[in-house]
Amino acid sequence: MIDFRDAALILFGYFAGGIPTGYLVVKRLKGYDIRTRGSGNPGTANVYRNAGALAGAITLVVDALKGYAPVYLSIAFQPRRPELAIAAGAAAIIGHNWTPLLGFKGGKGVATSAGVFLALLPWPMAVTIGAFALAVKISGHISVGSMTAAIALPLAALAFQEKTAYCIAAGVSGALIIYKHIPNLKRLIENKELGIHGPSA
Repeated sequence: MIDFRDAALILFGYFAGGIPTGYLVVKRLKGYDIRTRGSGNPGTANVYRNAGALAGAITLVVDALKGYAPVYLSIAFQPRRPELAIAAGAAAIIGHNWTPLLGFKGGKGVATSAGVFLALLPWPMAVTIGAFALAVKISGHISVGSMTAAIALPLAALAFQEKTAYCIAAGVSGALIIYKHIPNLKRLIENKELGIHGPSA
């Protein structure tokens, strides 16, 4: 049964996730709407390419914290309720991907999902971050790294024999990230996907 405290943690996750970090950071630092530049996505990669390393770093860290904080608090307050931590993390990802502050449009959930699973599955996430970095280095595309990480996380969770509920959550989150990257997959097939710093040479 969900009580008031449970509902408050889940709502906190949703509203924390719904903070449109990239949009706010670029507006503050550069004075324009990041949705009008590059891919139009308010996530870390597009912010980095168009507004620079500082804006990209701030967006990355804050977006990850949006996922980490609700899950950490849920575990701290209810350590025997893994389903609550998962629900709070899911709420943060949903809030980020479909933020009510940007007309229910948002990012692709990569950094926020990373924050969620850093709190839930720290060792599998360490492996996943390594897989992300390697895929980006080899391919030259952040999107490839993100999709690789989406596949690597549930596999790493299984390898570390984590709780079944956490493994399922990792798989669902990874599937959502892949789904949000369908336009990137199409551009990769057409050799039109942006490189790390912008158009590939």
